[in-house]
Amino acid sequence: MLRLLRPAEAAARRLIVVAARDLVVTLPPARPRKPAPQPAAPALRRLGIAVSPLATGAAAAITAPARPRPAPSLSLVDPIRLPRPRRHVPPHRAPRISFPGAADRRPLPQPPAPDDPLDATRLGLRLRALADALDDLPKHARRFARWRARRDREVTAGRVRRLSPLRPGRPPGARRSSTREIHEVLADLQWFAQQALARPDTS
Repeated sequence: MLRLLRPAEAAARRLIVVAARDLVVTLPPARPRKPAPQPAAPALRRLGIAVSPLATGAAAAITAPARPRPAPSLSLVDPIRLPRPRRHVPPHRAPRISFPGAADRRPLPQPPAPDDPLDATRLGLRLRALADALDDLPKHARRFARWRARRDREVTAGRVRRLSPLRPGRPPGARRSSTREIHEVLADLQWFAQQALARPDTS
């Protein structure tokens, strides 16, 4: 699934970049950050009233209604290529050592079987975000136009910010010697996205 999902996400991201090429948005002026509200516990302690941390947390949980989690959105920027992680040892092959000089006598977990169930929650959220981006492309093109405007404002202010939504080199999930249609679409959209991001020569 991930071998198909990664290039599909990268292709949709580049399609958004192409769709937002001629969009111009005006951002509202940046608002100053408000100071964090002080908790009421110190004020009560100054009055001689003892407040338990558990009671404070319970009261906050009661007074603050639970906000619904927003729907996932497709990321507008490519993930940065990280160095290759260290070798991972599965739990059923880990050394049974509890502390130096003593061996752990607990049995190791059994190796996973081919029909063991897996948690696909994260995978479902990514598929939902991808489907939402493809179903409403103008909405996500405006998202990218706002991201581009915020980036330009941060660069003008002298603050470091990521300049390009595309990572250098090959896009995520790209395969050079692949005959799958998604990889061919990704290669074409990579070129179109680079052309859309290229600044015109004004010299």
